[in-house]
Amino acid sequence: MKIKNSLKALAGRHRENRMVRRRGRVYIINKKNPRFKARQG
Repeated sequence: MKIKNSLKALAGRHRENRMVRRRGRVYIINKKNPRFKARQG
């Protein structure tokens, strides 16, 4: 999982990417291609 300061650019890299807020953190999850997983901060 990548940890980035900003996820906006990362979210647009694959059309299956979803931006999700969990426990006050922002995540990008991708069921089809898990290598795009990322967390903000």
